[in-house]
Amino acid sequence: MAFGWADPNSSSGLMYHADVAVTGLTEEGMPFADDYFITKYSECLLSKDGSVQGVCPDTIYEGSDPVGLVNNTKLVYGHRRDGVSFIRYQRPLNSVDKKYDLPVNHADNMTVIWALGSIRPPDTLRPYYSPQNHGGPLQVAYGSLVLNVSEHVNDCVGPLDAEDKEDQDLIFADGKTPLVVTAGPAMHYPNPPNPAKVLYINKKEAPVLRVERGVPVKFSIQAGHDVALYITSDPIGGNSTNRNTSEIIYGGGSDAEGVPASPTELTWSPDRNTPDQVYYHSLFEQKMGWKVQVVDGGLSDMYNNSVVLDDQQVTLFWTLSDKSISMAARAEKKSGYLAIAFGSGMVNSYAYVGWVDDSGKGKVNTYWIDGKDALSVHPTKENLTYVRCRLENGIITLEFTRLMDPSCSGSERPECNNIIDPTTPLKVVWAMGARWVEDRLSERNMHSVTSSRPVRVLLMRGSAEAEQDLRPVLAVHGFMMFVAWGILLPGGILAARYLKHVKGDGWYQIHVYLQYSGLAIVLLGVLFAAAELRGFFIDSVHVKFGIAAIFLACVQPINATLHPKKPANGEEPSSQRVLWEYGHIIVGRSAIVAGIAALISGMKHLGERYGGQNVQGLNFALIFWILMGLLLVIYLEYGESKRRRARSFGRSNWVLGNIGEDDSTDLLHSDRTFTDGDIHPSERMEVQLEPLTR
Repeated sequence: MAFGWADPNSSSGLMYHADVAVTGLTEEGMPFADDYFITKYSECLLSKDGSVQGVCPDTIYEGSDPVGLVNNTKLVYGHRRDGVSFIRYQRPLNSVDKKYDLPVNHADNMTVIWALGSIRPPDTLRPYYSPQNHGGPLQVAYGSLVLNVSEHVNDCVGPLDAEDKEDQDLIFADGKTPLVVTAGPAMHYPNPPNPAKVLYINKKEAPVLRVERGVPVKFSIQAGHDVALYITSDPIGGNSTNRNTSEIIYGGGSDAEGVPASPTELTWSPDRNTPDQVYYHSLFEQKMGWKVQVVDGGLSDMYNNSVVLDDQQVTLFWTLSDKSISMAARAEKKSGYLAIAFGSGMVNSYAYVGWVDDSGKGKVNTYWIDGKDALSVHPTKENLTYVRCRLENGIITLEFTRLMDPSCSGSERPECNNIIDPTTPLKVVWAMGARWVEDRLSERNMHSVTSSRPVRVLLMRGSAEAEQDLRPVLAVHGFMMFVAWGILLPGGILAARYLKHVKGDGWYQIHVYLQYSGLAIVLLGVLFAAAELRGFFIDSVHVKFGIAAIFLACVQPINATLHPKKPANGEEPSSQRVLWEYGHIIVGRSAIVAGIAALISGMKHLGERYGGQNVQGLNFALIFWILMGLLLVIYLEYGESKRRRARSFGRSNWVLGNIGEDDSTDLLHSDRTFTDGDIHPSERMEVQLEPLTR
């Protein structure tokens, strides 16, 4: 390890003419620290004329240093634990060696350099340690920073780590056995995260904890009331939200504290959106915990639902949240890319394509497809988060999270119309091919294998069914509901409304027979649908409208048996009779409105289930039938208004007498009798005249 000060006057780079200390451990494990000066970007070279160039100890430039005037770097302490080397040394701020040492201004900002790499031990030709070319990337194997040695700096974010660590503890959480969390002194690490007290898990000091997404982790917290465990995105912890507003807390908090006599149980479930690395810490004090490595578990653990798509070659996984949906798709055969699309086919669909590029990086892109050629595949800018795609043994798995309703809804961009309604079946198709190139789409991007038909995924129910032709039983259900709500029940209402002027009680018989026949057909149609779908599910608008209509229709016969007595001829109807008549009419007409709404929503549901082309003609026919019914009602209402005007004129002529009909006739009972006293406008009146005197 090399660390030192750069020459502020150097024009050849920070390391040229730099004053550094080269440190390390010998093969016997003994630490060392020597003063070096850099005159060239190479190993230390001795030329024949005795000149020295490269990364060389100060003593080599002078030949020797018997009194310690040149090598003024003094080793204080050093060791190596858990793969981490720790060296402590001293050097003067202002050295007597003005030629190879740089003065350090303790009150000013100065540039320091550092490097890591292998080192060659001394031999007979080179009696000094020779650092090798560190190579490696910037800020990983070497780098620089600005440092003021008078300022307090504490950038340690936890126990020092190294790739070749040997005995640092690693604990795997299995989701069944609770992890016991206690607190104790920091003893093991060379630079402890907290000098006073750190967290122990299963009696191991600040171990690395490894968990799987989708597998709950159980903690038994026994660290004392002054230690509250929480899982955080901040590497330092200790209520870091006060200084780090971007901190995300994934689990635990102020209540997650306990003692051995009364431990507190905490369960944390990392999901697919949890980052690959988070930290466990105490909420009340910084740097008491360490890393949590979050690795992928099985997709079935990471997602709540899964179905196998058509042809059993692609599996779809998903998890619903309040406003978003997380999805994953895994191919069951080797391919160069995997695409899933929302629609009845690849044409006119929103596609998500996952592949691994030549550099080994997984990518997921979104497209709107409106044709069968490469020019019809249009890239979109859909907002996807937590995007991942990986290739394992030739099998592609893609993952992403998206909003159900895009924030740009209503815009002209095609992706703004890609709305997912969890209550409506989502049609999904898939395709696979040999290679995908995102920059220039061509015929090479075309798929080599695709699903033969879409699968309807019921997101809320967690199931799926293949797209298929209209089932005969459901067709019978739709026809029966049309006969009931489109012909019989409206016909019964029209009879009660517009046929009272016909002599006798024929209107009443028509009204009753049509209503009861329509209700019987409705109930029979419901049984047909429930038997075919193997259940009665109230999860769609169509079913809700249908239940409301059936309930209102069933209320009418019950309401009819409870009607108040009709008034006699010439009597004013009672308030109960008036309220009953209004209620009977309102409930009946509301039932018809709900029934027609159920017919319309049923056609829409049918189109979503079996495709718009199959039901487009039926939709036009239903709309035409409704319009014809409205025209008929307008015509009959016009004729009824003319009869009312005629009756009003007749009552005003005393010569003709009262020729009006009894509008208070009972609508539901047919036991009407006509007495001699009843006035019939179609009969003549006989008057006998007799003189008073004879």
